[in-house]
Formats: sequence, C-alpha cells, structure tokens
Amino acid sequence: MPLPRACIVHLAPETISALADGDLDAANATSPVPLTEPFVSETFRAVWRMRARQVVDDPASAEWVTGVIWDEDADVAVGRAGFHGPPDTDGMVEIGYEVDPSYRRRGFARAALTALIARADADPTVAVVRVTIAPDNTPSRDLALPFGFVHVGEQWDKEDGLELVYERPARPQA
Repeated sequence: MPLPRACIVHLAPETISALADGDLDAANATSPVPLTEPFVSETFRAVWRMRARQVVDDPASAEWVTGVIWDEDADVAVGRAGFHGPPDTDGMVEIGYEVDPSYRRRGFARAALTALIARADADPTVAVVRVTIAPDNTPSRDLALPFGFVHVGEQWDKEDGLELVYERPARPQA
C-alpha cells in the first residue's frame, strides 16, 4: 500500500494553548488547518498541555514540537506528530505521534514517521533520533524497526510507565 500524502503542520503557541485548554473553537480560530474533536480528546490534550508550557518557556521549540498530521489528499487532520523538542545537547531528538483512531491502519503513522525522520536527517544538529514504545505496543515497534531503529534500553515515564527505547543515527550510512 503506498503511503498517503501527509505532512506535519506546525501550530502557533496560541493554537497549542487553546488545544491544551480543550477549546476547539479558539484553536480553529488560529490554526492553519481545521481541527476536529479528537484534537481535544484527553490523550491529545495531555500532550498539548506539555507542549503549551514548553513553547512559552522556549518559543523556538514551536517549530520542532507536536503538530498536526495533515492528509493532503482529503484535506483533513488525522493525528498529531512531532518531536519532544529541539535537539538536546547531544543532538538527540525524540519522536512522538498519535493517529486519530478513525484514521488508523491507513499509513498515516508511517507517513508521519517518514516525514519526521527526513527532517531530523536533514538537520546537521541532529545526531540521534529516538522513539520510545510501550513493551506491548507491537504495531509501533513493527513500524519503527524498518527505519533502522534498534533497541538500546528502557526507561520509566511518569505518564506512560515502562517504555522501550529505540534509536537510530541521523543520516545513517548505507
């Protein structure tokens, strides 16, 4: 199945803040693309709350953090994806994404991951790309492995619990 034509649309801090507050009307007033109810669901809002604080503390991070997975053919928002922030002092970026359940199993997570890896690989300040995956999330693991991610350890996340850590070098050698 070919990948859908999807891109990541970044949001202004005021849009992220409105989403964090669960105010879909206010978010749509400033969003470059129309957003729907799943964007103010509790799982999405938890991420928007983190990112809203983050972009206030570091406005430059807005161009890195979570944005909208936009289906370019259907002109519809199908999920969220981005990095947890700009590259850290070691040049590491961590990817996060979630597809609206009604759009899953159509290739949008793979399209988002492809776009984010391309962005990381194109940035000379990025050395390592990371994803963290719950041990029982076989679909996410199976999505990441073909992109060259390898298991490097595990960590405890206060929101998500145990996560397996996978990394790949930016601009891997052929």
